[in-house]
Amino acid sequence: MRTDTRRPPKHGVLPALLAGLALASAAWAHEEPTTSPGEETLTGDWGGARSTAAKQGYQFEGLARIDAFRNRGALANGSRHVTHLDLKMKVDLEKAAGWDGANAMVNVLGDGGWGPNAHLVGSQMGVTNVEVAAPTTTRLFQAWLQQSFLDGRLAVLAGLYPIDTEFYTMESAAVFLGPQYGTPADLALTRGPSIFNNSAFGVRARWAPTKTLYAMGAILDGIPNDPARPRATAIRFAKGDGSFSIGEAGWLPEAEDEKFKGHAKLALGLWSYSSRVGDLRDTDAAGSPIPRRQRGGYLLGERTLLRLEADGERYLTGFARYTWGDGDTSPVRAGVNLGLHLKGPVSWRPDDVLGIGWSRAGLSQKWRDVQANPAATKSGEDAIEITWRIAVTPWLAVQPNVQHIRSPGGGAAPNARLFGIRLDLTL
Repeated sequence: MRTDTRRPPKHGVLPALLAGLALASAAWAHEEPTTSPGEETLTGDWGGARSTAAKQGYQFEGLARIDAFRNRGALANGSRHVTHLDLKMKVDLEKAAGWDGANAMVNVLGDGGWGPNAHLVGSQMGVTNVEVAAPTTTRLFQAWLQQSFLDGRLAVLAGLYPIDTEFYTMESAAVFLGPQYGTPADLALTRGPSIFNNSAFGVRARWAPTKTLYAMGAILDGIPNDPARPRATAIRFAKGDGSFSIGEAGWLPEAEDEKFKGHAKLALGLWSYSSRVGDLRDTDAAGSPIPRRQRGGYLLGERTLLRLEADGERYLTGFARYTWGDGDTSPVRAGVNLGLHLKGPVSWRPDDVLGIGWSRAGLSQKWRDVQANPAATKSGEDAIEITWRIAVTPWLAVQPNVQHIRSPGGGAAPNARLFGIRLDLTL
């Protein structure tokens, strides 16, 4: 884990928390929100330029996010915050250039902050899904071209592509801040998956013979970017990188019901690297770590369980996912996510989302064996998260968040108790 002896600025976290709480308090008023057309984003329609560009095939999206946390326990008590800027341009090439069945995307990310997990908690699973290893990073994250065939049933994509935009995904779990609800630690802690905020060049194909069934697979450079330049964006195929492959097959049981509102998905996935890395514990006759191939998989499902209103706008969804790795080459050998997603928890807040989730990262026995004090290590790390995303306006959301992490990092550190808040501005 990276260490940094610099002290964070004393301003920034507290004002963000206070501002968020003030906005959240205002959101509890019982009056229905009053928004007019064109107010879906903070920056509006740019004097008509945005809607004109959309008609020509160019769609612009932006998100500015601040996550701020106060922690007690684990490595240290204290406050930290992280920032995230996400700018996208999506292009419908049929509208823009008459290229039938083609589309493209360019996506730039700017990330920074003081690392609540790296400096305060030390969790294997993490604390927020926008915390990055480099203190400040601005990079090209996605840049790809996609071509559809056979009336859209087959789509092939090539370029800078992060797998966590399509693989492993559970829409109902996306409300949580914990990164384990996206890419789990048993994959995230391997040698180099193409995930936030470090993507690799590759090819992805998706086949959907019906609306309810699909299969997709991707093969990418085994190590994204250039590890020697962690803040840079680079397409680099170095000797020893190898490749990373992943495949997923799924069933969307409600895809043909145009009136369905909610979540319904069942999927199975497998992944593997072509290059081998050294075993954490086992060595050969010469004393060198035995080379192992990293591989794993996952099984996930989500389903809307209950309707709170006849029109289906308010509902309760449950989700579950089991993931696994090899247990030989990385600290986490398996993971479990369970949770509930409640949209419209109160009738006058139909766009709010309340979530409660539990996750466990099962730690590798080999990793435990090579720690300085194996007897003090735990078999796993557990995290409970409760969060409420409050839609203050169509372009502003405030999200109070509470997390309790037991055995953070799998060692002897005290449990972590975090209170946080997320501010989202749709630009």
